[in-house]
Amino acid sequence: MHLMVVGGAGYIGSHTVRQLLAAGHSVTVLDNLSSGHREALPKDAHLIVADLLDPPALKAALLSAKPDAVIHFAALIEVGESMRSPGRYYQNNVTGSLNLFQAIVETRKIPLVFSSTAAVYGDAESVPIPENAPKRPTSTYGHSKWMVEQILHDFGVAHGLPYTVLRYFNVCGAAPNHTIGEDHPNKTHLIELALLTALGQREKMFVNGTDYPTPDGTCVRDYVHVLDLADAHVLAVQALSGGAVSGQAFNVGLGHGFSVRQVLDAVDAVVGTPLTREEGPRRAGDPPSLVADPSRIKGELGFDPKFTDLNGIVQTAWDWHRTHPHGFKS
Repeated sequence: MHLMVVGGAGYIGSHTVRQLLAAGHSVTVLDNLSSGHREALPKDAHLIVADLLDPPALKAALLSAKPDAVIHFAALIEVGESMRSPGRYYQNNVTGSLNLFQAIVETRKIPLVFSSTAAVYGDAESVPIPENAPKRPTSTYGHSKWMVEQILHDFGVAHGLPYTVLRYFNVCGAAPNHTIGEDHPNKTHLIELALLTALGQREKMFVNGTDYPTPDGTCVRDYVHVLDLADAHVLAVQALSGGAVSGQAFNVGLGHGFSVRQVLDAVDAVVGTPLTREEGPRRAGDPPSLVADPSRIKGELGFDPKFTDLNGIVQTAWDWHRTHPHGFKS
């Protein structure tokens, strides 16, 4: 197949592009490069620089690339920022996605895999979280993604647009050959922040909240390696293009979680030097525990994560950051 990966120059997108190419597909990437990197893309991927807030450019890209399916990653993703700047998140994540869906139904009504998030569940009643759990996002970021899911449902009903939603939990790690990895303009992900602290680029690690109803008082998250997540997208787009799983949502995670303290302990073990830590108040919009029930994606798509050991996951991220201390500018 020939696939268009929207937001394919970003962290998750660039790893997925490489997995798609390895699976024998051809790829066109559409990205505005606001947070993505040309350097993250292999030479085999064609890049179109365009913005989701530019509908004519989207239509032109779809008509010129003629993809068989689309994978949509492009979004703003920072929980804290979303609470401070909700308008920016609704415009980029919701309006941008709406523009993309409209362009698809007006030009090439092709299957679409949408990159969603476990943040749509909010403070879940039970953990692990199944796909049919109530949707009660606690952040603007989560609200924006849930809105897009509902828009997709309506496009499926009204226009027959085939789609699949992947709701993933905390993404981490890097390609084991440390050629690409995490390099966001604003650093907010726990493992990335911890490793940059280990490199001396930050003074200390802040632990946001120690009074959550969890075993050690800190937030618990399900950490899924970026290559396992990329594989989930390959499985989803192949199944969707084959006429299966349309209109379905799948959790992508390991099915068990690690606390903030456990993650920092793993970083200490991998790096070999204890991090300086400072405990502080909770961060707005953070639920206590987000752990996936991944049984649906394992049963229906054959998802089989390869990176299940926390220290091993951290090791791949450390190999990337220590060899690229300033990201792709290193």
